[in-house]
Amino acid sequence: MLTLRISASTLVKKLVLACLAPLLFVGCDFLEAEPKQSISSDQALSTEQNVRAALNGAYNDLSDADLYGGQYMMSPDLLADDGDVQWVGTFASPAEIIRKNIQTNNGFVETQWTDAYETINVANNVLSALDRIEDPEERDRIEGEARVIRAALYFELARLFGQPWNAGDPASNPAVPLVLEPTRSITEDDNLTRNTVQEVYNQVLTDLTTARDLLPANNGTSIDTYVASAFLSRVYLMQEDYPNAASSADRVLQAEQFQLAPTFAGAFNNVEDIPEYVFAIQISSQDGANDLNTFYASSTDGGRGDINIQSQHLNRYADADARGDFFYVDSGTGDIRTQKWQDDEADGANLPVLRLAEMYLTRAEANLRAGSTVGAPPVDDVNAIRTRAGLDPVSTVTVEDVLRQRRLELAFEGNLLHDLKRTGRSVGTLSFDAEELVYPVPQRECDANPEITQNSGYTDC
Repeated sequence: MLTLRISASTLVKKLVLACLAPLLFVGCDFLEAEPKQSISSDQALSTEQNVRAALNGAYNDLSDADLYGGQYMMSPDLLADDGDVQWVGTFASPAEIIRKNIQTNNGFVETQWTDAYETINVANNVLSALDRIEDPEERDRIEGEARVIRAALYFELARLFGQPWNAGDPASNPAVPLVLEPTRSITEDDNLTRNTVQEVYNQVLTDLTTARDLLPANNGTSIDTYVASAFLSRVYLMQEDYPNAASSADRVLQAEQFQLAPTFAGAFNNVEDIPEYVFAIQISSQDGANDLNTFYASSTDGGRGDINIQSQHLNRYADADARGDFFYVDSGTGDIRTQKWQDDEADGANLPVLRLAEMYLTRAEANLRAGSTVGAPPVDDVNAIRTRAGLDPVSTVTVEDVLRQRRLELAFEGNLLHDLKRTGRSVGTLSFDAEELVYPVPQRECDANPEITQNSGYTDC
């Protein structure tokens, strides 16, 4: 089955890259195969080594700048902005996003769709070849990692290209096509319609809960059981399933290997993972991307200086809040920039996708909304974040207090749009469910797939 019109040559390229991924210098039997319209799975994933290599390739794709290497954090924040930042760069695509005037041929939107489906296809290929793995524990590990990768990408696609869970009926609102089998051939019969928001979320939950029970507690810098739980906490929070959101976040918080960095500044620009990172994109001089540094940082810090921080955002912080001091003046332009993405290391700093701080705030909010005290009272969780930021502890907290801390603690990390949507809050004059706050299906996909439908407010496919 095919949802994205991936050419045979592209598929070969993606699988070849999997075999050539860094740190896995293994042979790939299919490299001698001539590109054809149909690719044999026996050629592509014929050995246990090839399956491992393909999984490594999925990680490599996941770290691409168009996915968790930057765009899944930057673009939603631009779409959610109402004066906290200013885009001054020359690229038209992010300019359209921050103006809420996205065209169907927007390059950033297109690659967030196409690169996600290409990576999903690699994960699907891995899952289809699990019988090549002889050791049961190794097989479980590989399955779990591939399922989390697939689930995370479908979650992002559903959030960006579909209406939020709380807007209308998720059982009828369109999200994106679900493809759960490898795409190895191209035919005209393989065009798919869009699955509903509910169907995509259900598949995401199936993948993540299955992976959670398959994965080990410690897996180096790769995906482990706690990464699955952290993603689950995000999904449940979006669904307003607060008991499960609290328990999933609590599972991560109870793990011995995680702890908050002693200072807020210490949580960023680290060339190696720290205990606060539940999951981070690994950046080196040979691999990985940090597009947040590219667009947020000054030219002297390896960036382009395209995003300026405005006084509206700076004024959100109390005088004693260390997070409000985590900005700097660009010596070249005089503009204000965040220090979160100020990597001037030659090998590049790792990019945290899931931080422990988020789990504290998720557990606090979910407990407050559910009227529960899973793991710890909400006030204790909020105070853990406030104290690190240099603020005095409080004796009571409300949901509004937690949401305020999320906005300050997680700024410029890709959470703002989704937090506004799930809480039914507007972006300027736009309602949380406004057509302008949903990505259009890329024109490339519309042109190739006559079965696909366009989102409301955009030119029909």
